Amino acid sequence: MALVEGPGGVVAAWETDGQIYFASLKPGTDSFTKPQAAPGTGRERKHPALAVNAKGETILVWTEGTGWERGGALAWQVFDQNGKATEGTGRSDGGIPVWGLPTVVATDGGFTIIH
Repeated sequence: MALVEGPGGVVAAWETDGQIYFASLKPGTDSFTKPQAAPGTGRERKHPALAVNAKGETILVWTEGTGWERGGALAWQVFDQNGKATEGTGRSDGGIPVWGLPTVVATDGGFTIIH
């Protein structure tokens, strides 16, 4: 699970049954937006990480295929301030070493993924 606060409120991401989902808590309320799955097809998605930049863009980062004593792939998708997927997407096969986890931070120019 991951939580991050941005200009548009709090964003949460979690893993359920091998898929990564995320939703936003609307500011001043106790209601979340409809949960969205990470786009595309992936196997064994786990370990979400989030960041929101000053423009309100959100990056969702996750692993695929990791397990006990096994690394895997790193994947990510950037969403605009309305929650729509942008062209900012990617995947790095073998990007996560054994026992590794991804993290991401918002920067002035966008995002930096650390893995």
